[in-house]
Amino acid sequence: MTVLPDRDGFDAPVTLDRREGPYGEVALRRRGEHYEIIANGCFLMDTADGRSERLLIQAALDELTVERPAVLIGGLGVGFSLAYAAAEPRWGRIAVAEREDAIIGWHRTGPLSAFSGHALDDPRVTVLHGDLVAYLAAEGERFDALCLDIDNGPDWTVTEENSGLYGPAGLAAAQRRLNPGGVLAVWSAQPSAGFEEALRTAGFVAVRTVEIPVRRGVPDVVHLARRA
Repeated sequence: MTVLPDRDGFDAPVTLDRREGPYGEVALRRRGEHYEIIANGCFLMDTADGRSERLLIQAALDELTVERPAVLIGGLGVGFSLAYAAAEPRWGRIAVAEREDAIIGWHRTGPLSAFSGHALDDPRVTVLHGDLVAYLAAEGERFDALCLDIDNGPDWTVTEENSGLYGPAGLAAAQRRLNPGGVLAVWSAQPSAGFEEALRTAGFVAVRTVEIPVRRGVPDVVHLARRA
């Protein structure tokens, strides 16, 4: 099912690349001067407005008091979050997990390199090519912040496998990958009271939601929570 936001006044889209991967089809489209990423017919994000993706990073950083914190960004997307993190000297280590080889390629040698800037060349940055849910569930490095933007939100996942990230097992895995006092920030295309409750049930504290107004419809949000 194709689910796209209201694009009134935008040019008709032109598909630049379309690939089949282990999780279905992913496509890059240009609409006027902007680019869109579409996964299995579902609109993920575009380059028209990166305010909420940048807030995802800034809100997490504002919660931290440790020096040179380490952040894991879940989802490379159009590169707004990564570029914003790389522009901030306070971050000591920046990892970004992306499961779609096509998206990584669009940033390294394709049109999206203009939006990720020189972030991929930053020595603090590591690209983790693989599934975020599986990565968090495994044993490994801890971070001071997890900034996750891999779906349209906890209530609107791109693939069925991603739904586990927002349930008890996924939230427990996120806690294990956070240092004490670490911050979990989750982007969503709409507020989710159910996800807020799931965060509290999982043992997170200081749960709150920050809204980002959009041109029309419900606001984008960033859900924030802290590991005790």
